[in-house]
Amino acid sequence: PTFAAMRVFIDNWRWQGVPFFLTSGKRLAEKVSEISIHFREIPHSIFRNVFGEEIAENRLTLGIYPEEKISLTFQTKNPGAMLRLRPVNMDFRYRQSYTGPLLDAYEKVLIDTIRGDQMLFLRQDAVELSWSFLSPILTKCESCGIRQQMLFPYQAGGWGPQAALELRRS
Repeated sequence: PTFAAMRVFIDNWRWQGVPFFLTSGKRLAEKVSEISIHFREIPHSIFRNVFGEEIAENRLTLGIYPEEKISLTFQTKNPGAMLRLRPVNMDFRYRQSYTGPLLDAYEKVLIDTIRGDQMLFLRQDAVELSWSFLSPILTKCESCGIRQQMLFPYQAGGWGPQAALELRRS
């Protein structure tokens, strides 16, 4: 099995100090492509003293494969006098909203190619920027023998090595 995980930062004022975790792997429990945004915990919560525990973070998930969707998970107070929170989901699912026939990814790409529609294709400058990000990482791994030091085996059918989970927690 092959798996990669990294924590990166974007070098500008808007995203200063915000970690981005990139993970990708083969032979995992499921084939899933998604972007998951975990919102920071607020510095002070009026509910913390009531519950005596951490309140789950709000999360925005953009599903790409196998299902195109947008999900927002956040905490809400249950109706009534008792002070109880619970997570709720707001979901938009593409296939439920559009009931007509949908093209699969390859059909869409082929039709766009025939029509000359380049909207879903990367431009040359985007490809070059991607390589300018990845090339130094690959070079560093090759030059200092880090590859052997940073190998963490994992079971096929799982969610990757434990070290990847620890990277997210750090």
